Amino acid sequence: MTTDVLIIGAGIIGAACAEALAARGVQVTIIEQDAIGSGATAAGMGHLVVMDDNAAELALSSYSLSLWREFVGTAPGKHEYSRCGTIWVAADDEEMDAARAKGDVLSSHGIECSLLGAAGLYEREPALRPGLAGGLLVSGDGLVYPPKSARIMLERAMANGTQLVMGKVSALLDGGVLLADGRELRAATVVLACGSRSAALLPELPVVPKKGHVAITDRYPGFIRHQLVELGYIKSAHASSGESVAFNLQPRPTGQILIGSSRQFGTEDLSVEPAMMKRMLRHAAGFTPALAGLNLLRCWTGMRAASPDGLPLVGPHPGRPGLWLATGHEGLGITTSLATAHLLASQLLNDRPAIAAEPYLPARFAALASHQNEHGGVQ
Repeated sequence: MTTDVLIIGAGIIGAACAEALAARGVQVTIIEQDAIGSGATAAGMGHLVVMDDNAAELALSSYSLSLWREFVGTAPGKHEYSRCGTIWVAADDEEMDAARAKGDVLSSHGIECSLLGAAGLYEREPALRPGLAGGLLVSGDGLVYPPKSARIMLERAMANGTQLVMGKVSALLDGGVLLADGRELRAATVVLACGSRSAALLPELPVVPKKGHVAITDRYPGFIRHQLVELGYIKSAHASSGESVAFNLQPRPTGQILIGSSRQFGTEDLSVEPAMMKRMLRHAAGFTPALAGLNLLRCWTGMRAASPDGLPLVGPHPGRPGLWLATGHEGLGITTSLATAHLLASQLLNDRPAIAAEPYLPARFAALASHQNEHGGVQ
């Protein structure tokens, strides 16, 4: 079986890449070993949020949100899309200074946001505990239900000729892949887009799993109206070791409340850990005390694919001709999936991308850049 491009992984990154390439006339085959949109796609909270820890993160996330609004525009219900906005909650005057600085950065890039004092914060979110200083409202942020969105992307790709192959990739070959059942699939271009599993196929890849816990409540319409995130979340999100929790609540269109977030390195065990879940829930209840009285329906975990610098790897492997990467998105895979797909397609087809591709190129990592000299091509 031959095709122009083989994509490994039909999570939201792989599905988005397939849709973008197929729309440009490329013959794509996408390979998935589990359900479509499973893995980190199904485990994630589904937020579409502008992040500005650095200029490259801001460029990628803000560009991708503009693509998301266009993508869901005519049928938001199919994606369970809600433009709920995000409030970055400031606990004290120091965090209000951080909120003000964040607002200045976002405003300078044309992103709609407004600083909230304490009165404005409680007017919008009365469930928050007393004594908070205020926050920053980013009104264009939203959320989707990622497995549905991934499925829609893949269906659009398949309508343009993409083929879906169910199977587990056991090895990368020169010009293709080997499946666990012995089949070989061939293509001039292979795209590795299977999140934290990517490193198992490419040992030199500087991507590690970062475990997260999530919980969801019964239906409590109106409990909160915006995604609520503490300003300390940014420090937690980009930690490179250890364990951490941060306050992050989402009002799902169903009326349920999605509760995050936690981060753990050094484990690939997907079991729910009661101690970590308890720590995360207690921290969330510290911001919204009434949360402690709500009924939890389910808890689960997932593995984010984390790169050393917090940015994804999108582009050609510098030492393995024909191998391209679309992985390492950590907790922003849903947000940045569409921008990732457009960046990858633009590079593959030698088009000018809408934003500069350089900050996300895999060649920035020495472990990849030196691989050609040590090992040559794909084995």
